[in-house]
Parts: sequence; structure tokens; C-alpha cells
Amino acid sequence: MNTTDYIVNGVLVLIVLRQVRGGRLDLSNLVLPVVLVGATAAYYLRDVPTGGNDLVLELALAGAGTVLGVLCGITTRLWHRADGVYAKAGLAAAAFWVFGMAFRMGFVFAADHGAGDAIADFSRSHEITSSQAWVAAFVLMALSEAVARLVVIRFRGYRLSSVVSAVPSVSV
Repeated sequence: MNTTDYIVNGVLVLIVLRQVRGGRLDLSNLVLPVVLVGATAAYYLRDVPTGGNDLVLELALAGAGTVLGVLCGITTRLWHRADGVYAKAGLAAAAFWVFGMAFRMGFVFAADHGAGDAIADFSRSHEITSSQAWVAAFVLMALSEAVARLVVIRFRGYRLSSVVSAVPSVSV
């Protein structure tokens, strides 16, 4: 991992901390993750290998990221106030998010500290054509986790605000 990788992971941790603190679902907490996801994709996904079983690896890890993101979004607490919908990630939501990050960082750490030969053997026997396939797969995992979480929370927030606004007010 290089300095940029640590910065990207630090930003992902800050996103989690921001959600644990909680707040109103507004334009800023929609735009910021979208910009960060877009910037991350532009930086890391210049080459997405599709030879051999690279695409299978990339889709599998993107799918795992999507599952983690959906679980994170489902376990985030949402409530409605007069000024909008609020969200707060609890322990379970944070755990799903951190699990994905720890899995990716653990893989990189293992690759750099003794597991490189085993990963190379696995890659050869499963027709993973290059280390860039692993990079693309893990980046797609992180991006799909962030996007899935965002979509689930926004959809739940939209449904919550729709239900609240559909309830007729009673005047006395």
C-alpha cells in the first residue's frame, strides 16, 4: 500500500465516523460520497482486466461489496423529524463497513508479508491474469459497497418521508 491507498482508506473511515455521528440526509451527504467514489474510480480503475477469469474475480468482489453495502444500509437507523430524515449508523452498520475495509487491507498486508507466493499460485491456477485484476476487484468491492449503502439509505429515507407526508394532518 502506498500513501494514496492510506489516504483513500482514511477517507473511507471518516465516512463511517460521519455516519456513526449521524445527521440529516441532505445534499451534502449525498454529494460527498458520490464525489469520493467517482474520484476513487477515476484514480484506480484506469485498467480493468477482463482476460482469463479476471472478470469473474472482479464481479465476485463487487458482489460481496454490494452485499456489505446493503447490509450496512439496512442496519442504519433512520427517523423523521419536521426538518427532514435523519440517519445514524449503529454498531452493526459500522461493523459491516469496517469488515469490508479490513478484508481489503488484510489482503494487501498478507500479500506484502509472506502470502504473495500463495496468491500468485491461486491466480495462476484460477486464471487471474495480473495483479491489476486484484486491484480492480478490490476497488470495485469498495465502490459497490459505498454505492449500495448510499442507495439503500436514500431509498429508505425517501420511503420514510413519503409515508410521513402521506399521513393526513389532523387539525383541531
